[in-house]
Amino acid sequence: MASAAAFPIGVGSLPQIKGRSYLLDTNVLLHDANALNAFSEHNVILTVDVLEELDRFKRGNDERARNARRVARTLDSLRDGRPLSQGVPLGGGGSLFVFVTSFTSQLPEGMDRTVPDNRILAAALALRQLGQEIVFISKDINARCKADALGITAEDFRNQQVNFDELYTGWSERPVDDDVVDAFYAGETIQLPGPFRPNEGILLKSTSRPKKTARGIWRVDTGRVEPLQFGDAHPWGLSARNLQQHYALELLLRPDIQLVTMLGQAGTGKTLLALAVGLQLVAEEKQFRRIMVSRPIMPLGKDIGYLPGTKEEKLESWMQPILDNLQYLVDPKLEQSGDKVEYLFDTGVLEMEAVTYIRGRSLPRLFIIIDEAQNLTPHEIKTVVSRAGEGAKVVLTGDAYQIDNPYLDASSNGLTYVVERFKDQSLYGHITLAKSERSQLASLAAELL
Repeated sequence: MASAAAFPIGVGSLPQIKGRSYLLDTNVLLHDANALNAFSEHNVILTVDVLEELDRFKRGNDERARNARRVARTLDSLRDGRPLSQGVPLGGGGSLFVFVTSFTSQLPEGMDRTVPDNRILAAALALRQLGQEIVFISKDINARCKADALGITAEDFRNQQVNFDELYTGWSERPVDDDVVDAFYAGETIQLPGPFRPNEGILLKSTSRPKKTARGIWRVDTGRVEPLQFGDAHPWGLSARNLQQHYALELLLRPDIQLVTMLGQAGTGKTLLALAVGLQLVAEEKQFRRIMVSRPIMPLGKDIGYLPGTKEEKLESWMQPILDNLQYLVDPKLEQSGDKVEYLFDTGVLEMEAVTYIRGRSLPRLFIIIDEAQNLTPHEIKTVVSRAGEGAKVVLTGDAYQIDNPYLDASSNGLTYVVERFKDQSLYGHITLAKSERSQLASLAAELL
């Protein structure tokens, strides 16, 4: 370890830290309040800039504000009469250090010393000068790029991330002999090599006659592939237009499947299918009390609380895509759809709610649709799904390629996290929709743009 005199003022005041250390950006803690315990036996370092940013974020009712308050309470509990600047033990075996010294003298000319991210990176430069192994962790791509330009190892926060390229699609194609397809149609038990996921869609395809196929679903309770129970269903008059939509309807209509996720690009029918089944099961079959539709509010300007009017009036602009689908379902010719959609709300068949207001509620016997769920964090998804009461069904839909949350991507959003974590559960089903059915133009846009 080099002597303090060899370095500019402030560097020599740093404690000697053994082993690898992770310097966290504020957005990591705002993303996951448990991030301090996500680095096993390694050390975690925060700067005073992080604490000050947490203090600014703690006021409010959104998820970031709640996480800021949780982190503050965690830091306070870790003190226990010991100075955070000298390190306090973490549960995984490492230690937490909080630096209050400014190291802006380490920054090269041209970097703005008033920017919090730059001051955090200055601490990393100081630690590197002392010969310590330091890794900068941030959800901010630009901050990671700046760190890399300074020669600092920088990584995304990978806790709760999944490998999106290998994400479970919810169905698989199995080549079989021609007589196996015949046996399946005859109701005989067929033997197929596994493994299978619960409620996985199985397409049996004849090796000699590729157009000869059969659609089935793997059932854990029977341990075999069964024909689709709702293969010819037309909920609220809607028909499936492709293979994946057939599997989607099967998952949505089966009463024993309590959680369904649907991934797909624009126009693949995610929201339309969910609403059609919801209307069928609520308005026609009375299996649920009502439909609750919600979607995360991701404003580009002011948040929903600053908009004029009642809650319903505030929600209307955010829920317009839902209303568009409802209008098509109740009146495909769109002649008197407005009055019919209004009737659904007036009679209590359908309710719209902002995700913000679901927290703390208990929702029994509801058909719950969370649209655009890719904009929710894993913790927010947990909060929503855990609200489901007895007899409720939750449907999560979204497009992992259209994420508006600046700190989420296809691998770290709550929707894909649910797919990865629930794929082996018997009360869960998933399908990835691949084909756009909205229009020829929409299909080409999804493919080419």
